[in-house]
Amino acid sequence: MSPATASKGRRRAVFISDVHLGAKHCHAEELAAFLSTLDCARLYLVGDIVDLWWLAQRRARWGQAHNRVVEALHALRRRGTELIYIPGNHDRPIRHFCGLALPAMQVRRRTIHVTADGRRLLVVHGDDYDAVTHFGGLQEKFGDWLYYRILTGNQVLNRIRRSFGLRYWSLSEFLKRQSGAAERYIERFVQAGLDDAARRGLDGVVCGHIHRAGLVQRGALIYANDGDWVESLSALAEEADGTLRLLSHRGEMLAELPPRLRLVQEAAWPQAA
Repeated sequence: MSPATASKGRRRAVFISDVHLGAKHCHAEELAAFLSTLDCARLYLVGDIVDLWWLAQRRARWGQAHNRVVEALHALRRRGTELIYIPGNHDRPIRHFCGLALPAMQVRRRTIHVTADGRRLLVVHGDDYDAVTHFGGLQEKFGDWLYYRILTGNQVLNRIRRSFGLRYWSLSEFLKRQSGAAERYIERFVQAGLDDAARRGLDGVVCGHIHRAGLVQRGALIYANDGDWVESLSALAEEADGTLRLLSHRGEMLAELPPRLRLVQEAAWPQAA
């Protein structure tokens, strides 16, 4: 779908993940700008928000933009937004607080989000599916090493593009789409998420983890990946009527799934060609 500006107004829910605050490749400035304009009843932080793994290596990168992200989250809470934190693999220690309702947010290992049209979506970071999608070994270690180098190249390229007044473009996302191995890995991940939702008797899954935004319906099931703030710079939003939209960091609509009632109506009354 070609980008289009998404509708304004208060949203029922917004999902973001894989921010990796404190890590080298985090786009904190773009996220702070996105959060500063956000108006939603509920914000899901779907894992890897603060990169505790990176911070433990004593290679922390933390500047004013990172502080603005934290300040924007506090501002949302003060305006009445409910914050729900679902820790991922890079902020795993926060899982010790799962089940608690802290003053600033609720912490959950996973949860179920019910949309305005009654669809029940499993919300989980996605690292639980690694046992299904990863092969391990030397090939995977080399892939991690290469991915880090590509992210660094992506950062340098976009610094140059900004100096020429050009918009953000993900080199890493482009290269992954050219790789058959990467596409097969992502397909295994998507199927693992859909299978998990089906086993639980739910209508779909919302996740992050793989740094590939996506919003599709396969049969009766929804797969929604809110993306990340390292490569895709995207978020998932639910509008007041249950419409699901994948948004860029500029608020542009990248993909959309209409509410269930509209889907049923369109199936019963097909539009003329």
